Amino acid sequence: MSNIKDELQKRILVLDGAMGTMLQQYNFSEEDFRGERFKDYPSPLKGNNDLLSLTQPKAIAEIHAKYFEAGADIVETNTFSGTTIAMADYNMEDLVYELNFESAKIAKEVADKFTKANPDKPRFVAGSIGPTNKTASLSPDVNRPEYRAITFNELRIAYKQQVEALIDGGADLLLVETIFDTLNAKAALFAIEEVKEERHIDIPIMVSGTITDASGRTLSGQTVEAFLTSISHIPLLSVGFNCALGAQQLKPYLQRLSNETNFYTSAHPNAGLPNAFGEYDETPKQMQGYIEDYLKNNLINIIGGCCGTSPAHIKAIADVAKNYKPRLIQELA
Repeated sequence: MSNIKDELQKRILVLDGAMGTMLQQYNFSEEDFRGERFKDYPSPLKGNNDLLSLTQPKAIAEIHAKYFEAGADIVETNTFSGTTIAMADYNMEDLVYELNFESAKIAKEVADKFTKANPDKPRFVAGSIGPTNKTASLSPDVNRPEYRAITFNELRIAYKQQVEALIDGGADLLLVETIFDTLNAKAALFAIEEVKEERHIDIPIMVSGTITDASGRTLSGQTVEAFLTSISHIPLLSVGFNCALGAQQLKPYLQRLSNETNFYTSAHPNAGLPNAFGEYDETPKQMQGYIEDYLKNNLINIIGGCCGTSPAHIKAIADVAKNYKPRLIQELA
């Protein structure tokens, strides 16, 4: 297995684009989400994209293959909501291990096929670990500012289960992403370190936060520098930002991050900002122009796309990324 750190020294690596954007094109019905296995399930299941790894695995494999064909080096598993906390919305907490295991397995099988076809361009699978739909730092009740919907320990337990299943399924690295509350992310990182220690393994970790608006802060109020400081005690592969903003809006925060860290840097921005209908209009060509600005300024080691991006966006990004050298970092001990 090729070492991702070796590849990062040679070139800028390309991450895949949005899973949700691609799944929307299949127009799956409630029946499609259910499949045969869950046809009599008591809860509505449409919208539970992670479940499609069990009920529509061919579609998930096809999406991964399309991103690899477009030039991606890394694809993310279909597990953004793969915790008991997020799956509680569908009363599917008991399926969490299987969902993560199968999602990683599907992605790994596709990645191995592409690596075998072109061993000079090894492909990797990142286990996607989303932020959950609860926050440990903020109260959801405006009248009870001291209230918390979840504890650090509850998050740690949920993340640990997800991490174990992703590793068992074959993930090459773990991506703690779309972080709006760094305390949630710290619970995920704590869980990963626990699993690493218990299993006597090392697995690369990517961390990707979310700057939620023009204030340049995460939802829980951290600046770029505070976010970086609060996760830098873990030996990370990379740190970066994704979601919420398009590539153009994200650049100043990426610049600040790149100046401050010796970790590799990553970004997977949205295809611009959503329009009045919540859709993303930025074309692959437009996004490519903004990303090329990152590359000219030597800001990035791993680049991909988030909401609204498709294989066409990833192809445009991959086409321009190969013309530039990766951002150099001092080798960490």
